[in-house]
Amino acid sequence: MTGTDGRRLDFVRRGQGAPLLLIQGMAATHAMWGEELLGALEQHFDVVAYDHRGVGRGDRADGEFTVADLADDAAAVISSVGWTDAHVFGISLGGMVAQELVLRHPAAVRSLVLGCTWAGGDTGVIAETSYRMVEAIASRDLGRGLRVSFEANFSPRYAALPGTRELYRQRALAVRMPVPVVQLQFRAALAHNAADRLPEVAVPTLVLHGTADAGIPVSNGYRLAELIPAARLELFDGAGHLFWWEDPARAAALVVAHATQGDLRDAGGRGG
Repeated sequence: MTGTDGRRLDFVRRGQGAPLLLIQGMAATHAMWGEELLGALEQHFDVVAYDHRGVGRGDRADGEFTVADLADDAAAVISSVGWTDAHVFGISLGGMVAQELVLRHPAAVRSLVLGCTWAGGDTGVIAETSYRMVEAIASRDLGRGLRVSFEANFSPRYAALPGTRELYRQRALAVRMPVPVVQLQFRAALAHNAADRLPEVAVPTLVLHGTADAGIPVSNGYRLAELIPAARLELFDGAGHLFWWEDPARAAALVVAHATQGDLRDAGGRGG
């Protein structure tokens, strides 16, 4: 699979049905979607979950990049797999990429799901927890990085469940995630600002957010839903940043229902 300028990107493809592009967040790979969510989505969609530049088996990231650059990668992915457009589900940094994707390449997006992300700008909020997580990863102390990121990504309720820490470790280490790329991603995320342009979004949009998100507080979800015309906000009560780990069945059901409704609206428009 190729991104901008023929850049090779790592990915997985599963299922059959309408096209669904999954865009992961900072310091995360396609493995972090988890079998619980992917297994549910592949029953309804042709799912492509790709990794950002510099991650996994993809080509190296060659210097600084912006969220807009990553959005151009996403548009290139859609084209390279043979789609003309897709339903798009982006979380965290991937949600920022999805915003830029629909703004820069509106014809490529059928419907939009934005999870645990922010619009950027002066009134957006990235919590100190996110800075601590990046600092821990940058220390190159693997144990510290895993411990801090685990605590940052989940609610105390979920984190206390047996086996969750080991599952997180397995998925976090399943695909190569270079430390310098994490730092590049964080700088791109901090510079993201789509707030003034989001009222231009014309596709059906669903915003998902955990109320106990320690990295990108839920206030950002409310703000996105206010900025995007006719966007709908669904909260995961008590869930942390990785809300789809804590309630994969509900997350999948919401994505399926939203995309299905979007396709029905499109069909109705074409029929008229």
